[in-house]
Amino acid sequence: MNIQRWIARREPNWQRLDALLRQIEKKGLKSLRAAEIRELASLYRSVAADLARARTQQIGNTLIQSLQSLTTRAYTQIYQGSRRQEWQAILKFYQWGLPSVVQKTFAYIAAATALFLLGALVAWWYSWQNPSFMSLIVPESLITKVRDEHKLWMGSIVGVEPLASSSIMINNLSVSFGAVAGGITAGLYTAYLMVFNGLLIGAVGTLVGQNNLAYPFWAFVFPHGSLELPAIFFAGGAGFLLARAILFPGKYRRGDALKFYGSQAVQLIFGIVPMLVIAGAIEGFFSPNPSVPDAIKYLAGMGLFVLLVLYCSRKET
Repeated sequence: MNIQRWIARREPNWQRLDALLRQIEKKGLKSLRAAEIRELASLYRSVAADLARARTQQIGNTLIQSLQSLTTRAYTQIYQGSRRQEWQAILKFYQWGLPSVVQKTFAYIAAATALFLLGALVAWWYSWQNPSFMSLIVPESLITKVRDEHKLWMGSIVGVEPLASSSIMINNLSVSFGAVAGGITAGLYTAYLMVFNGLLIGAVGTLVGQNNLAYPFWAFVFPHGSLELPAIFFAGGAGFLLARAILFPGKYRRGDALKFYGSQAVQLIFGIVPMLVIAGAIEGFFSPNPSVPDAIKYLAGMGLFVLLVLYCSRKET
């Protein structure tokens, strides 16, 4: 191999890569056009191959070190820059993207919320009218504890907070993902979960109300419920989005409708997960804590809910 001729032929690529890297190092990856980014990736692969050939042919240490430095700089900008962009995209999604998709899909979230509230209202009404109705929904052991012992059951969490918190998170996530997956049943299973959870909270609320334990019970529910319940409603909305794509694709072909509405459902899921993780931590460590006054728990729950509403109302300027 004629080394001088090879260097003369390859040197323009090295110089071009160096120029692109200098621009990135000075102004950032965003300063490049799309074509220049593709060129950067191509030049990186080309120069990496040149480095391997230079080592194989044992072409001067100075040239090898120069090519090594060039490929290292390129690797750093391409891969670490890509990871930075990914983190920036994630940050931007939670900053603006999630509130936007909540606003776009509000009708579906509202439908899930309405079914939950309907279930709660039905359970409240029938539990007051017919005490035996409550036993159809609420476990007998819980009814006995509240009616006979006049105690709530949340004290069992105290002392085993980490285990309880992780179990709560897993349970809430399974319910939420079930509500999302229920969309493939044309929304029937999603609707069932919304109504059933409403029936449960309505019956339990009536039970504690009948036994003068409503104040401490709702003090327990408010802090984590301010995030947990909206997350479940978001999950129900995501399930109804999938059902919409299956039942009423509209102007789209059914496959395209699933892609469109499924994309929105996935974005809601990305919002649900951190909400449920935070809610699970609150339910495990804060809500049952006897040293925190009930009034503070009510304020914390209302404050979190107000912040959530303000966050979901954000619009990118």
